[in-house]
Order: sequence, then C-alpha cells, then structure tokens
Amino acid sequence: MVPADAGGGLMRGDLLADPVEGLDEALAAVDAFDGALVAGLLRPGAAQAAAVAGLAEAVAGTPLAPRVAEAAERAAAGAAGEDHFVALAAARSALLGSVHDALTQRVGEAVGRPAPEVESSPAVAGEKSDPAASGPEHGANLLAAARSWLCDLARSGWRGIDHELVAGAAPVVSAMLPDPGLRRRATLLDGFASELAASCPGATLERVPVRRWADLWSRALLLTVPGSAGERSDGTVTGRLLPLGVDVQEHATAVQAQVHAVFEPADGGAPRLVRAGVSAPKPDTVVGAGLWQLLRPRMSLLGAVSEGRSMELDAMPVTAEGDLVWDDERARAGESADPFATARVRLSAATAAPVVPLDRHPVRIAVPVLLEGYAAHSEEGGLAFDLAGRPLAVDTDRMPAAGPLTPEAVAASHACVGLLRWDAGEFLLQPLAVETTVRKKTVAVHAGAWAGGTTDKAGVRAEKAATDAVAVLRERAGRLLRK
Repeated sequence: MVPADAGGGLMRGDLLADPVEGLDEALAAVDAFDGALVAGLLRPGAAQAAAVAGLAEAVAGTPLAPRVAEAAERAAAGAAGEDHFVALAAARSALLGSVHDALTQRVGEAVGRPAPEVESSPAVAGEKSDPAASGPEHGANLLAAARSWLCDLARSGWRGIDHELVAGAAPVVSAMLPDPGLRRRATLLDGFASELAASCPGATLERVPVRRWADLWSRALLLTVPGSAGERSDGTVTGRLLPLGVDVQEHATAVQAQVHAVFEPADGGAPRLVRAGVSAPKPDTVVGAGLWQLLRPRMSLLGAVSEGRSMELDAMPVTAEGDLVWDDERARAGESADPFATARVRLSAATAAPVVPLDRHPVRIAVPVLLEGYAAHSEEGGLAFDLAGRPLAVDTDRMPAAGPLTPEAVAASHACVGLLRWDAGEFLLQPLAVETTVRKKTVAVHAGAWAGGTTDKAGVRAEKAATDAVAVLRERAGRLLRK
C-alpha cells in the first residue's frame, strides 16, 4: 500500500483477495474444454461432448452463441470441420478474455487507476470475417495449411500425437518464416510444434501441460483466420522515459528483457505506461549476469536503467498496445531518475494502453505498482506481504539471477516496485526493485542493476564466464565453417 500523501492512494489488499463474480464458472468451462483436447475430438466420449456443450453454454447470449452452438454439436458427433474448431477456439479465447477484463478491472479498483480499454475486433467479437470484402489475406494458402494441421491436432488430442503428425507443421513453418508478414505466426507454430515433438508419443506422457497446449493451440488457430492478426496501428512518441524496472525472461536458447516505464509526452499530455523489450538467441551455457552481454548491445536503454537515468525520446515508434519499437538513434540519455521517485509521483496518474483482443488472457496481466508500509513474512510455500491484514503472495521465482535482487533483500524490504500478476487462482507480486535499510540508510536494490555493466564481484564473475563460453562457441563454429 502507498500512503495517500505520497501520490499513490491506498492499495486495497482486500479487493485483491475478494472473489470475482463469474470467474470460477468461466475458468471451469475452459478447463473442461481443455480436458476434452487431451484425448482428442475425433471420437469424443460423453465427457468430451459435455465439455464442448458447456463451452457453448458459457457464451450463450453473446454474438458467438449461434456459431459455437453449431460447432459444439458437430464436435460432439465427431464431425467438426475447420470452421467449427475455429469457433470453439474463439469461444475459449472470449472466456479467458472476460477473465482478463474482470481481473484487470479489479486491479484498477485496488490500485486506484482506471483499467486499460479493450480494442474491439470483429474476428474475436464473433462476426465472421469476409476475405472478399477486405481483400485477399496475405499468405492465405499457408494460413489454410496451418489451420488444417492445427485441426488435425485437435482431432488426435495430446495423447494421440506422434512424430508423423507433428512433423506436418515443418513445411508450413519453413514456407512462412522467410515472409516478414507471416513470421509472427510461423514462430508460434514452430515453438508449439517443437514442444509437441519433444513430448512424442503423447500416449506415454506422464503429465500433459493441458492449459499451456490449449492456449498455444487456440491462439495459433485464431491467428490463421483471415484478418485476425491485422496491421497494428503504430505511431511515434516524443518526450521523457522514466524506467521503473526490468523483467527478464530466460529460456535455454533465448532471453528477453522487458523494461517497464512511465512515459511523459513532450506536449504535456497525461503520462502513459509503456514497455520496451529486447530479445536475443543464446547458448544454454550463458546464464546469470552473462545474459546482459547478449542484450546490452541491442538497446541503450539497459545502460540507462543500470545508471538510474531517464531517456529522452524523439519520434520513437510505439504500437497501439504501448510497446516501444526501440531505436537507439531516437533516444539519448537524460537526467537521473530514481524509479521509486517516479513510482511515488507519477505512477498513479499513468494510463495503460488498450489491450488487443487476442492478448486478453489472464497470464498477460502485469501491472506496475508501488507498495509501501507492508510487513513481509514467510508463509507456507513462500514469501508474502501483509497489506492491512491481507496477504499478497510474492513470486520470488520470477526474479532473475542476472541481478542483485534476492528473496532475502525482498524479505527485508519496506518498499517495493513490482508487477502485479495473476496465476493459479490468486494475485501475485513480482518484485522489480525494493528499498531496504542497511546500517540505518535506505538502499535500493534493482533486478536490472547489472543491465549496463557492474562492478559487483558475483556479476563480474558471471560476465567473465559468459565471455569465455561465447568465445569457445565462436571458435568451434568457425572451425566447422572452415571445414
């Protein structure tokens, strides 16, 4: 919670803990449908037929209702076609979108900021897109091939996948990747197919990632519908960027850093919440602080974050969703800017960008917040902040090893800038930075403190190890090329 005289008002921890009307029912319908995909819809049993009927019932009274009802009937008979699977995926997406909207509204009420608007889209709202009316879709044949493969997956189910079925995505992905207009969808298909291939045969899996694979399947399927991806309207912004913190997402072969910030327009307009991301492929031997070596050359903003400085932007491209398309030529380092000062003075007035329909999913919720005056204590399973008698779980697993922020520092803190998320039925806080007291002095510890370089001994060792690993890999790659 933030005292009112600090500019943030009072964060209502009780609102975060209170149940959201209709949430459990919507998630139950999604869970049942996801369970039906495990065995597949080629020869559905009674439980699977009930699951697809429940999905149709959950969207009754919406523009999707007639098409989903027909799709559920055909799926229950094992006779669903591509249009029917698309309708079922749209219903599932709409339900999770309603969960996203309800949770985002609750967060807005709790932190005293209005929830972001939601962009409307005919493809998600239930209106059947008419390719003839809007012109031919770019790569329509490839999208149709991808849609066919995804429908075959739904028929077979996750337990029925084998290498032959999964390999059907390879020629489609190969044909899509060279085309910039299709690369986003190709990357999603490629990653999904790779996960499935690593799990073949599905019949032998001990545990199926039911929600994750259903998420990937439904999103990929909706992106094959003509007009669903669309051209995201981009603009440019000029003004001052005030970083709040860095969220690092790491996988074995890739890493991404996403800077959350407040943007102050030069024309004096209202401050906005924005993000700036940078990603890079990586070898699995580069970990910890060594990750910054891969990301640092691609975005000067990381150096400003490390130094605690603002950045002056000049006509920086930005998407309608508030993501800066970073260009170092359009940015220069500004004055010192303390993230906690930014959060105390500007965060409560900053507005979030609209959310596009296909991004309306509870897993995408990441709202920057400032908390002060809490008591940190350990609970069964982890750390929590006590907000006026209401516990808020702290997700320390999301804190990167590529920075000095540790669970111990969070537990000893008295102020925290973080991202409010929702997972597994509850709100969680992902710390980005904390203030703690060391020898009677307030000290700030940031997850992205090493982004622009560090003199910290642990960070220096990790960077040296990463340098050595990359040098060895380059030397070996050079040897192979010479052969």
